[in-house]
Amino acid sequence: MPAVGGVPAGGSSKAYPGNLTPFVTVTCIVAAMGGLIFGYDIGISGGVTSMNPFLEKFFPSVYRKKMANKSTNQYCQYDSQTLTMFTSSLYLAALLSSIVASTITRKDRKSESQFSRLTLSLSFPLTKQKSVPLYLSEMAPYKYRGALNIGFQLSITIGILVANILNYFFAKIKGGWGWRLSLGGAMVPAIIIMVGSLVLPDTPNSLIERGRKDEARSKLQKIRGIEDVDEEFDDLVTASDASKQVEHPWTRLLERKYRPHLSMAILIPFFQQLTGINVIMFYAPVLFNTIGFGDDASLMSAVITGIVNVGATLVSIYGVDKWGRRFLFLEGGVQMLICQAVVAAAIGAKFGVDGNPGELPKWYAIVVVVFICTYVAGFAWSWGPLGWLVPSEIFPLEIRSAAQSVNVSVNMLFTFAVAQVFLTMLCHLKFGLFLFFAFFVVIMSIFVYFFLPETKGIPIEEMNQIWRNHWYWKRFVPDVEHYTNGTHLEMGKAV
Repeated sequence: MPAVGGVPAGGSSKAYPGNLTPFVTVTCIVAAMGGLIFGYDIGISGGVTSMNPFLEKFFPSVYRKKMANKSTNQYCQYDSQTLTMFTSSLYLAALLSSIVASTITRKDRKSESQFSRLTLSLSFPLTKQKSVPLYLSEMAPYKYRGALNIGFQLSITIGILVANILNYFFAKIKGGWGWRLSLGGAMVPAIIIMVGSLVLPDTPNSLIERGRKDEARSKLQKIRGIEDVDEEFDDLVTASDASKQVEHPWTRLLERKYRPHLSMAILIPFFQQLTGINVIMFYAPVLFNTIGFGDDASLMSAVITGIVNVGATLVSIYGVDKWGRRFLFLEGGVQMLICQAVVAAAIGAKFGVDGNPGELPKWYAIVVVVFICTYVAGFAWSWGPLGWLVPSEIFPLEIRSAAQSVNVSVNMLFTFAVAQVFLTMLCHLKFGLFLFFAFFVVIMSIFVYFFLPETKGIPIEEMNQIWRNHWYWKRFVPDVEHYTNGTHLEMGKAV
Protein backbone atom coordinates (compact mmCIF):
# COMPACT_ATOMS: atom_id res chain seq x y z
CA MET A 1 0.00 0.00 0.00
CA PRO A 2 1.32 3.49 -0.70
CA ALA A 3 2.40 5.58 2.23
CA VAL A 4 0.98 9.01 2.93
CA GLY A 5 2.45 11.58 0.61
CA GLY A 6 3.06 9.17 -2.25
CA VAL A 7 6.01 7.32 -0.75
CA PRO A 8 6.34 3.98 -2.50
CA ALA A 9 5.76 0.91 -0.38
CA GLY A 10 9.15 -0.71 -0.67
CA GLY A 11 11.17 -1.03 -3.79
CA SER A 12 14.49 0.55 -4.65
CA SER A 13 16.37 1.90 -7.63
CA LYS A 14 18.98 -0.77 -6.94
CA ALA A 15 18.59 -4.52 -6.64
CA TYR A 16 21.77 -6.15 -5.40
CA PRO A 17 22.13 -9.77 -6.53
CA GLY A 18 22.49 -12.48 -3.91
CA ASN A 19 20.91 -15.47 -2.25
CA LEU A 20 19.78 -16.41 1.22
CA THR A 21 22.75 -18.68 1.93
CA PRO A 22 22.99 -21.28 4.72
CA PHE A 23 26.00 -19.34 6.03
CA VAL A 24 24.12 -16.09 6.57
CA THR A 25 21.05 -17.92 7.88
CA VAL A 26 23.01 -19.78 10.56
CA THR A 27 25.00 -16.63 11.39
CA CYS A 28 21.83 -14.60 11.91
CA ILE A 29 20.25 -17.33 14.05
CA VAL A 30 23.32 -17.43 16.30
CA ALA A 31 23.44 -13.62 16.53
CA ALA A 32 19.71 -13.40 17.28
CA MET A 33 20.24 -15.51 20.38
CA GLY A 34 21.43 -12.30 21.99
CA GLY A 35 17.78 -11.70 22.83
CA LEU A 36 17.54 -14.79 25.04
CA ILE A 37 18.93 -13.19 28.17
CA PHE A 38 16.81 -10.07 27.73
CA GLY A 39 13.65 -12.13 27.43
CA TYR A 40 14.64 -14.36 30.32
CA ASP A 41 15.19 -11.33 32.56
CA ILE A 42 11.74 -9.96 31.70
CA GLY A 43 9.98 -13.25 32.39
CA ILE A 44 11.89 -14.17 35.54
CA SER A 45 11.52 -10.76 37.18
CA GLY A 46 7.73 -10.81 37.02
CA GLY A 47 7.53 -14.44 38.04
CA VAL A 48 9.59 -14.34 41.21
CA THR A 49 7.81 -11.22 42.44
CA SER A 50 4.58 -13.23 42.57
CA MET A 51 6.18 -16.06 44.60
CA ASN A 52 5.30 -15.76 48.27
CA PRO A 53 8.63 -17.13 49.62
CA PHE A 54 10.53 -14.52 47.59
CA LEU A 55 8.28 -11.69 48.79
CA GLU A 56 8.43 -12.89 52.39
CA LYS A 57 12.23 -12.91 52.36
CA PHE A 58 13.02 -9.69 50.45
CA PHE A 59 9.82 -7.63 50.51
CA PRO A 60 8.03 -8.56 53.75
CA SER A 61 5.84 -5.45 53.74
CA VAL A 62 4.48 -6.38 50.30
CA TYR A 63 3.96 -9.96 51.46
CA ARG A 64 1.99 -8.83 54.49
CA LYS A 65 -0.12 -6.50 52.36
CA LYS A 66 -0.78 -9.28 49.88
CA MET A 67 -1.90 -11.69 52.59
CA ALA A 68 -4.06 -9.05 54.31
CA ASN A 69 -5.70 -7.91 51.07
CA LYS A 70 -6.97 -11.26 49.86
CA SER A 71 -10.54 -10.04 50.00
CA THR A 72 -10.07 -6.28 49.73
CA ASN A 73 -8.50 -3.90 47.20
CA GLN A 74 -6.82 -6.07 44.59
CA TYR A 75 -5.46 -3.09 42.66
CA CYS A 76 -3.04 -2.02 45.39
CA GLN A 77 -1.77 -5.22 46.97
CA TYR A 78 1.58 -5.08 45.16
CA ASP A 79 2.09 -1.31 45.28
CA SER A 80 5.70 -0.93 46.44
CA GLN A 81 8.47 1.25 45.03
CA THR A 82 11.14 -1.11 46.36
CA LEU A 83 9.50 -4.08 44.68
CA THR A 84 9.30 -2.33 41.32
CA MET A 85 12.90 -1.18 41.70
CA PHE A 86 13.88 -4.86 41.73
CA THR A 87 12.75 -5.22 38.11
CA SER A 88 13.32 -1.71 36.80
CA SER A 89 16.83 -1.03 38.17
CA LEU A 90 18.34 -3.34 35.57
CA TYR A 91 17.11 -0.99 32.86
CA LEU A 92 18.60 2.05 34.53
CA ALA A 93 21.98 0.31 34.36
CA ALA A 94 21.20 -0.52 30.74
CA LEU A 95 20.57 3.14 29.98
CA LEU A 96 24.05 4.09 31.18
CA SER A 97 25.80 1.19 29.49
CA SER A 98 24.15 1.77 26.10
CA ILE A 99 25.79 5.20 25.91
CA VAL A 100 29.21 3.62 26.46
CA ALA A 101 28.41 1.02 23.82
CA SER A 102 28.17 3.59 21.02
CA THR A 103 31.90 4.29 21.04
CA ILE A 104 32.75 0.59 21.02
CA THR A 105 30.31 -0.39 18.30
CA ARG A 106 31.48 2.27 15.88
CA LYS A 107 34.86 0.58 15.90
CA ASP A 108 33.99 -3.11 15.95
CA ARG A 109 30.66 -4.91 16.12
CA LYS A 110 32.10 -8.30 17.06
CA SER A 111 34.37 -7.06 19.84
CA GLU A 112 31.42 -5.22 21.36
CA SER A 113 29.40 -8.42 21.29
CA GLN A 114 32.08 -10.25 23.24
CA PHE A 115 32.64 -7.35 25.67
CA SER A 116 28.96 -7.21 26.44
CA ARG A 117 29.00 -10.60 28.16
CA LEU A 118 30.97 -9.29 31.13
CA THR A 119 28.03 -8.51 33.37
CA LEU A 120 24.32 -9.18 33.34
CA SER A 121 23.36 -5.54 33.62
CA LEU A 122 25.56 -4.65 30.67
CA SER A 123 24.96 -7.67 28.49
CA PHE A 124 21.53 -7.16 27.01
CA PRO A 125 21.66 -3.39 26.35
CA LEU A 126 25.02 -3.73 24.64
CA THR A 127 23.80 -6.75 22.72
CA LYS A 128 20.70 -4.94 21.56
CA GLN A 129 22.56 -1.72 20.91
CA LYS A 130 24.61 -3.03 18.01
CA SER A 131 25.68 -6.61 17.78
CA VAL A 132 22.17 -7.90 17.26
CA PRO A 133 19.73 -5.48 15.55
CA LEU A 134 22.36 -3.63 13.53
CA TYR A 135 24.49 -6.73 13.03
CA LEU A 136 21.49 -8.57 11.59
CA SER A 137 20.47 -5.66 9.36
CA GLU A 138 23.99 -5.31 7.97
CA MET A 139 24.46 -9.04 7.47
CA ALA A 140 21.11 -9.97 5.92
CA PRO A 141 20.24 -9.67 2.19
CA TYR A 142 17.94 -6.68 1.93
CA LYS A 143 15.04 -8.76 0.60
CA TYR A 144 15.11 -10.89 3.74
CA ARG A 145 16.32 -8.26 6.20
CA GLY A 146 13.03 -8.00 8.04
CA ALA A 147 12.59 -11.73 8.66
CA LEU A 148 16.19 -12.30 9.76
CA ASN A 149 16.23 -9.22 11.98
CA ILE A 150 13.02 -10.26 13.74
CA GLY A 151 14.86 -13.41 14.78
CA PHE A 152 16.15 -11.22 17.61
CA GLN A 153 12.62 -10.51 18.83
CA LEU A 154 11.77 -14.20 18.48
CA SER A 155 14.72 -14.95 20.72
CA ILE A 156 13.39 -12.48 23.29
CA THR A 157 9.96 -14.11 23.26
CA ILE A 158 11.50 -17.57 23.65
CA GLY A 159 13.47 -16.28 26.64
CA ILE A 160 10.26 -14.94 28.20
CA LEU A 161 8.43 -18.22 27.58
CA VAL A 162 11.22 -20.34 29.06
CA ALA A 163 11.32 -18.07 32.11
CA ASN A 164 7.54 -18.34 32.59
CA ILE A 165 7.62 -22.13 32.32
CA LEU A 166 10.48 -22.39 34.80
CA ASN A 167 8.73 -20.01 37.19
CA TYR A 168 5.62 -22.19 37.09
CA PHE A 169 7.48 -25.37 38.02
CA PHE A 170 10.04 -23.81 40.38
CA ALA A 171 7.23 -22.20 42.38
CA LYS A 172 5.98 -25.72 43.23
CA ILE A 173 9.25 -26.79 44.87
CA LYS A 174 8.71 -27.55 48.52
CA GLY A 175 10.69 -25.41 50.90
CA GLY A 176 10.09 -22.20 48.95
CA TRP A 177 13.55 -21.96 47.38
CA GLY A 178 12.45 -22.27 43.74
CA TRP A 179 12.97 -18.56 43.15
CA ARG A 180 16.71 -19.15 43.58
CA LEU A 181 16.72 -21.48 40.59
CA SER A 182 14.72 -18.96 38.56
CA LEU A 183 17.23 -16.18 39.16
CA GLY A 184 20.28 -18.43 38.86
CA GLY A 185 19.04 -19.77 35.53
CA ALA A 186 20.06 -16.49 33.87
CA MET A 187 23.59 -17.85 33.56
CA VAL A 188 22.44 -20.39 30.94
CA PRO A 189 21.42 -17.87 28.24
CA ALA A 190 24.46 -15.78 29.21
CA ILE A 191 26.75 -18.73 28.45
CA ILE A 192 24.94 -19.41 25.17
CA ILE A 193 25.37 -15.80 24.09
CA MET A 194 29.04 -15.68 25.12
CA VAL A 195 29.89 -18.82 23.16
CA GLY A 196 27.91 -17.62 20.16
CA SER A 197 29.67 -14.27 20.11
CA LEU A 198 33.04 -16.00 19.78
CA VAL A 199 32.09 -17.64 16.49
CA LEU A 200 30.24 -14.75 14.84
CA PRO A 201 32.01 -13.24 11.82
CA ASP A 202 32.37 -9.50 11.32
CA THR A 203 30.01 -7.80 8.90
CA PRO A 204 31.47 -6.50 5.62
CA ASN A 205 30.57 -2.97 6.77
CA SER A 206 32.69 -3.37 9.89
CA LEU A 207 35.65 -4.81 7.97
CA ILE A 208 35.55 -1.97 5.45
CA GLU A 209 35.48 0.62 8.22
CA ARG A 210 38.70 -0.88 9.58
CA GLY A 211 40.42 -0.83 6.20
CA ARG A 212 40.25 -4.58 5.52
CA LYS A 213 38.62 -4.25 2.09
CA ASP A 214 39.89 -7.49 0.52
CA GLU A 215 38.61 -9.48 3.46
CA ALA A 216 35.34 -7.55 3.33
CA ARG A 217 34.84 -8.37 -0.36
CA SER A 218 35.53 -12.04 0.28
CA LYS A 219 33.14 -12.03 3.22
CA LEU A 220 30.42 -10.33 1.16
CA GLN A 221 30.80 -12.96 -1.57
CA LYS A 222 30.43 -15.71 1.00
CA ILE A 223 27.39 -14.05 2.58
CA ARG A 224 25.60 -13.45 -0.72
CA GLY A 225 26.63 -16.78 -2.26
CA ILE A 226 27.82 -15.18 -5.53
CA GLU A 227 31.04 -13.80 -7.00
CA ASP A 228 29.63 -10.60 -8.51
CA VAL A 229 29.16 -8.29 -5.54
CA ASP A 230 30.83 -5.25 -7.10
CA GLU A 231 27.86 -2.89 -6.98
CA GLU A 232 26.99 -3.58 -3.34
CA PHE A 233 30.64 -3.60 -2.28
CA ASP A 234 31.33 -0.27 -4.01
CA ASP A 235 28.32 1.30 -2.27
CA LEU A 236 29.54 0.01 1.10
CA VAL A 237 32.99 1.46 0.47
CA THR A 238 31.50 4.79 -0.59
CA ALA A 239 29.35 4.92 2.53
CA SER A 240 32.35 4.05 4.68
CA ASP A 241 34.44 6.81 3.08
CA ALA A 242 31.70 9.30 3.83
CA SER A 243 31.45 8.01 7.38
CA LYS A 244 35.17 8.56 7.97
CA GLN A 245 34.71 12.26 7.26
CA VAL A 246 32.53 12.45 10.37
CA GLU A 247 34.67 12.99 13.46
CA HIS A 248 31.85 13.70 15.88
CA PRO A 249 28.78 11.58 15.05
CA TRP A 250 26.88 12.80 18.12
CA THR A 251 27.14 16.38 16.92
CA ARG A 252 26.39 15.32 13.35
CA LEU A 253 23.22 13.62 14.53
CA LEU A 254 21.79 17.03 15.46
CA GLU A 255 22.12 18.41 11.92
CA ARG A 256 18.93 19.30 10.09
CA LYS A 257 19.30 16.59 7.44
CA TYR A 258 19.25 13.92 10.14
CA ARG A 259 16.04 15.24 11.70
CA PRO A 260 13.90 12.28 10.50
CA HIS A 261 16.48 9.76 11.73
CA LEU A 262 16.74 11.37 15.16
CA SER A 263 12.96 11.64 15.40
CA MET A 264 12.56 7.92 14.71
CA ALA A 265 15.38 7.04 17.12
CA ILE A 266 13.46 8.81 19.88
CA LEU A 267 9.78 8.32 19.07
CA ILE A 268 9.73 4.65 18.02
CA PRO A 269 11.19 3.32 21.31
CA PHE A 270 9.15 5.88 23.27
CA PHE A 271 5.91 4.64 21.72
CA GLN A 272 7.00 1.00 21.96
CA GLN A 273 7.14 1.20 25.73
CA LEU A 274 3.87 3.13 26.01
CA THR A 275 1.96 0.32 24.34
CA GLY A 276 1.99 -1.13 27.84
CA ILE A 277 3.50 -4.44 26.74
CA ASN A 278 6.40 -4.52 29.14
CA VAL A 279 4.18 -4.09 32.17
CA ILE A 280 2.17 -7.06 30.90
CA MET A 281 5.29 -9.19 30.38
CA PHE A 282 7.10 -7.98 33.53
CA TYR A 283 4.14 -8.42 35.79
CA ALA A 284 1.98 -10.98 33.99
CA PRO A 285 1.80 -13.32 37.01
CA VAL A 286 1.28 -10.35 39.34
CA LEU A 287 -1.38 -8.90 37.05
CA PHE A 288 -3.28 -12.16 36.72
CA ASN A 289 -3.06 -12.68 40.46
CA THR A 290 -4.40 -9.18 40.95
CA ILE A 291 -7.43 -9.82 38.72
CA GLY A 292 -8.46 -12.89 40.65
CA PHE A 293 -6.27 -15.85 39.69
CA GLY A 294 -4.55 -17.98 42.31
CA ASP A 295 -0.75 -18.08 42.48
CA ASP A 296 -0.39 -21.23 40.34
CA ALA A 297 -3.07 -20.09 37.91
CA SER A 298 -1.44 -16.70 37.46
CA LEU A 299 1.90 -18.31 36.61
CA MET A 300 0.21 -20.65 34.14
CA SER A 301 -1.60 -17.70 32.52
CA ALA A 302 1.79 -16.07 32.06
CA VAL A 303 2.97 -19.25 30.30
CA ILE A 304 -0.03 -19.03 27.97
CA THR A 305 0.74 -15.40 27.05
CA GLY A 306 4.36 -16.45 26.48
CA ILE A 307 3.29 -19.10 23.99
CA VAL A 308 1.10 -16.57 22.19
CA ASN A 309 4.03 -14.16 22.13
CA VAL A 310 6.30 -16.69 20.39
CA GLY A 311 3.65 -17.77 17.89
CA ALA A 312 2.72 -14.22 16.90
CA THR A 313 6.39 -13.31 16.39
CA LEU A 314 6.62 -16.15 13.87
CA VAL A 315 3.73 -14.50 12.00
CA SER A 316 5.78 -11.30 11.82
CA ILE A 317 8.81 -13.19 10.50
CA TYR A 318 6.64 -14.63 7.76
CA GLY A 319 4.91 -11.41 6.78
CA VAL A 320 7.24 -8.49 7.39
CA ASP A 321 8.95 -8.70 4.00
CA LYS A 322 5.67 -9.58 2.24
CA TRP A 323 3.18 -7.16 3.79
CA GLY A 324 5.56 -4.40 4.82
CA ARG A 325 6.36 -2.62 8.06
CA ARG A 326 3.57 -0.03 7.91
CA PHE A 327 0.79 -2.61 7.49
CA LEU A 328 1.95 -4.56 10.55
CA PHE A 329 2.38 -1.39 12.62
CA LEU A 330 -1.14 -0.18 11.83
CA GLU A 331 -2.91 -3.54 12.11
CA GLY A 332 -1.19 -4.24 15.41
CA GLY A 333 -2.18 -0.82 16.70
CA VAL A 334 -5.87 -1.38 15.95
CA GLN A 335 -5.77 -4.85 17.52
CA MET A 336 -4.08 -3.62 20.71
CA LEU A 337 -6.50 -0.69 21.01
CA ILE A 338 -9.58 -2.91 20.82
CA CYS A 339 -8.17 -5.39 23.34
CA GLN A 340 -7.17 -2.71 25.83
CA ALA A 341 -10.64 -1.19 25.70
CA VAL A 342 -12.29 -4.59 26.27
CA VAL A 343 -9.95 -5.54 29.14
CA ALA A 344 -10.51 -2.15 30.80
CA ALA A 345 -14.29 -2.60 30.52
CA ALA A 346 -14.16 -6.18 31.79
CA ILE A 347 -12.00 -5.42 34.82
CA GLY A 348 -13.87 -2.20 35.53
CA ALA A 349 -17.24 -3.94 35.45
CA LYS A 350 -16.18 -6.63 37.90
CA PHE A 351 -13.68 -4.84 40.15
CA GLY A 352 -15.16 -1.33 40.04
CA VAL A 353 -13.08 1.34 41.74
CA ASP A 354 -12.73 -0.35 45.11
CA GLY A 355 -10.87 -3.36 43.74
CA ASN A 356 -13.03 -5.96 45.43
CA PRO A 357 -14.39 -8.41 42.83
CA GLY A 358 -15.91 -10.88 45.24
CA GLU A 359 -16.09 -14.32 43.65
CA LEU A 360 -14.64 -14.09 40.15
CA PRO A 361 -16.37 -16.52 37.75
CA LYS A 362 -13.99 -18.77 35.85
CA TRP A 363 -15.47 -17.85 32.48
CA TYR A 364 -14.97 -14.16 33.25
CA ALA A 365 -11.30 -14.68 34.02
CA ILE A 366 -10.90 -16.68 30.81
CA VAL A 367 -12.36 -13.82 28.78
CA VAL A 368 -9.82 -11.42 30.29
CA VAL A 369 -6.97 -13.81 29.49
CA VAL A 370 -8.18 -14.27 25.90
CA PHE A 371 -8.20 -10.54 25.23
CA ILE A 372 -4.85 -10.02 26.95
CA CYS A 373 -3.42 -12.80 24.75
CA THR A 374 -4.92 -11.16 21.66
CA TYR A 375 -3.32 -7.90 22.74
CA VAL A 376 0.04 -9.64 23.21
CA ALA A 377 -0.30 -11.16 19.72
CA GLY A 378 -0.96 -7.75 18.21
CA PHE A 379 2.18 -6.36 19.80
CA ALA A 380 4.27 -9.42 18.98
CA TRP A 381 3.79 -9.08 15.23
CA SER A 382 3.97 -5.31 15.13
CA TRP A 383 5.54 -2.93 17.64
CA GLY A 384 7.57 -5.66 19.31
CA PRO A 385 9.86 -6.71 16.45
CA LEU A 386 9.42 -3.60 14.31
CA GLY A 387 10.44 -1.34 17.17
CA TRP A 388 13.93 -2.82 16.78
CA LEU A 389 13.91 -3.59 13.05
CA VAL A 390 12.99 -0.18 11.66
CA PRO A 391 15.56 1.89 13.61
CA SER A 392 18.30 -0.62 12.79
CA GLU A 393 17.75 -0.25 9.04
CA ILE A 394 17.18 3.49 8.54
CA PHE A 395 20.39 5.08 9.86
CA PRO A 396 23.20 5.97 7.43
CA LEU A 397 26.61 4.60 8.37
CA GLU A 398 28.09 7.92 9.51
CA ILE A 399 25.56 8.26 12.37
CA ARG A 400 24.54 4.63 12.78
CA SER A 401 26.18 3.87 16.12
CA ALA A 402 25.25 7.20 17.70
CA ALA A 403 21.64 7.04 16.48
CA GLN A 404 21.21 3.45 17.61
CA SER A 405 22.64 4.38 21.00
CA VAL A 406 19.98 7.08 21.28
CA ASN A 407 17.36 4.53 20.25
CA VAL A 408 18.39 2.03 22.93
CA SER A 409 18.85 4.72 25.60
CA VAL A 410 15.33 6.06 25.06
CA ASN A 411 13.99 2.52 25.14
CA MET A 412 15.77 1.75 28.40
CA LEU A 413 14.76 5.06 29.97
CA PHE A 414 11.07 4.53 29.35
CA THR A 415 11.24 0.82 30.14
CA PHE A 416 12.65 1.82 33.52
CA ALA A 417 10.11 4.60 34.02
CA VAL A 418 7.06 2.56 33.06
CA ALA A 419 8.19 -0.48 35.06
CA GLN A 420 8.88 1.69 38.10
CA VAL A 421 5.50 3.42 38.18
CA PHE A 422 3.28 0.62 36.87
CA LEU A 423 2.11 -0.84 40.19
CA THR A 424 1.52 2.64 41.62
CA MET A 425 -0.45 3.58 38.51
CA LEU A 426 -2.46 0.36 38.80
CA CYS A 427 -3.30 1.26 42.40
CA HIS A 428 -4.44 4.79 41.51
CA LEU A 429 -5.79 4.49 37.96
CA LYS A 430 -7.22 1.01 38.52
CA PHE A 431 -8.81 -0.37 35.33
CA GLY A 432 -8.20 3.04 33.75
CA LEU A 433 -4.53 2.04 33.39
CA PHE A 434 -5.44 0.09 30.26
CA LEU A 435 -7.18 3.16 28.85
CA PHE A 436 -4.03 5.18 29.57
CA PHE A 437 -2.00 2.88 27.35
CA ALA A 438 -4.81 2.72 24.79
CA PHE A 439 -4.57 6.49 24.37
CA PHE A 440 -0.90 6.20 23.39
CA VAL A 441 -1.69 3.36 20.98
CA VAL A 442 -3.98 5.80 19.14
CA ILE A 443 -1.27 8.48 19.05
CA MET A 444 1.44 6.10 17.83
CA SER A 445 -0.78 4.68 15.10
CA ILE A 446 -1.46 8.20 13.82
CA PHE A 447 2.28 8.87 13.92
CA VAL A 448 3.04 5.76 11.84
CA TYR A 449 0.34 6.55 9.30
CA PHE A 450 1.54 10.06 8.58
CA PHE A 451 5.27 10.05 9.33
CA LEU A 452 6.80 6.59 8.89
CA PRO A 453 7.57 5.65 5.28
CA GLU A 454 7.77 2.04 4.14
CA THR A 455 11.28 0.54 4.35
CA LYS A 456 10.53 -2.89 2.91
CA GLY A 457 12.80 -4.02 0.06
CA ILE A 458 15.26 -1.12 0.22
CA PRO A 459 19.01 -1.70 0.76
CA ILE A 460 20.33 0.02 3.87
CA GLU A 461 22.76 2.23 1.98
CA GLU A 462 19.91 3.37 -0.31
CA MET A 463 17.55 4.20 2.54
CA ASN A 464 17.90 7.99 2.21
CA GLN A 465 15.53 7.99 -0.75
CA ILE A 466 12.54 7.23 1.48
CA TRP A 467 13.05 10.51 3.33
CA ARG A 468 13.57 12.54 0.14
CA ASN A 469 10.28 11.16 -1.23
CA HIS A 470 8.23 11.66 1.93
CA TRP A 471 5.65 14.46 2.02
CA TYR A 472 6.99 15.86 5.31
CA TRP A 473 10.59 14.71 5.79
CA LYS A 474 11.74 15.83 2.33
CA ARG A 475 11.95 19.40 3.63
CA PHE A 476 14.81 18.32 5.92
CA VAL A 477 16.74 15.87 3.74
CA PRO A 478 18.70 17.40 0.83
CA ASP A 479 18.95 15.80 -2.58
CA VAL A 480 22.22 13.84 -2.39
CA GLU A 481 23.25 13.39 -6.00
CA HIS A 482 26.34 11.22 -5.57
CA TYR A 483 29.61 10.81 -3.73
CA THR A 484 32.98 11.96 -4.95
CA ASN A 485 36.04 10.71 -3.08
CA GLY A 486 34.01 10.21 0.04
CA THR A 487 32.40 13.68 -0.10
CA HIS A 488 28.65 14.25 -0.28
CA LEU A 489 27.43 16.48 -3.10
CA GLU A 490 24.15 18.03 -2.02
CA MET A 491 22.32 19.99 -4.71
CA GLY A 492 25.60 20.37 -6.53
CA LYS A 493 27.56 21.63 -3.52
CA ALA A 494 30.21 19.69 -1.61
CA VAL A 495 29.63 19.42 2.12
